[in-house]
Amino acid sequence: MRNYPAIKETITTFIRQKVHESASNGAVIGLSGGIDSSLTAYLAVEALGADKVLGLLLPEKGISSEQDIDDAMEVVRLLGIEHKTIDISKVLNSFSSTLPEFDKNNLLAGGNLKARTRMCILYYHANLMRRMVVGTGNKTELLLGYFTKYGDGGVDIEPIGGLYKTQVRALSRQMGVPARIIDKTPTAGLWPGQTDEGELGVTYENADKILAMLVDEKKETSDVKKVFPAEQVDRLIALMNANKHKRQVAPSS
Repeated sequence: MRNYPAIKETITTFIRQKVHESASNGAVIGLSGGIDSSLTAYLAVEALGADKVLGLLLPEKGISSEQDIDDAMEVVRLLGIEHKTIDISKVLNSFSSTLPEFDKNNLLAGGNLKARTRMCILYYHANLMRRMVVGTGNKTELLLGYFTKYGDGGVDIEPIGGLYKTQVRALSRQMGVPARIIDKTPTAGLWPGQTDEGELGVTYENADKILAMLVDEKKETSDVKKVFPAEQVDRLIALMNANKHKRQVAPSS
């Protein structure tokens, strides 16, 4: 059993220190209605106070689910933080009408464009308010590169970046994040029917255990394959290797 009160204290101290070091006035967080952004908001409020946290809801008409929007608003209500809801549809439509080669059927390119559009809006408000953009990525996603470079990966700090997805769920329960947010199917909401585990090809439960063995325990790949299906282990290793560039500063000659 992890000591989640101590983990919470470590993370909230980290947030306070980083905001202080940057001489910022607070935090700006993108609220998706999912567990990661919800927990991050709870931690930021614990660290800084509700008056220092702005939650931005950035839905896309016809794509973002009403349930996710309702869940994000429930977090806003429970925490008592300032919030803004900005529909990004018009911004995205401006890309499709401006770029001659725009391909609406390319889900990857379109999904990344949405993530980067949201990043721009988050930083615009952070600049206006002299605040930090607080990221919502967890350790599982960061190791696998399951984020958009200069999109949801474009942040100032990643408070839950040391927690695997299953640990995010456990800490969320400890901190009182609504159960319906904790228990719903994780999705980035980038296109209809998209789910995190569907894209990864592995459940978060298995992914976390495999990654812990490979990364934290430094187990040999052959030993991990004695415990988990070889195709799942190979899939995660391939993702870590292919997306290594996302975790590093851009190389120079």
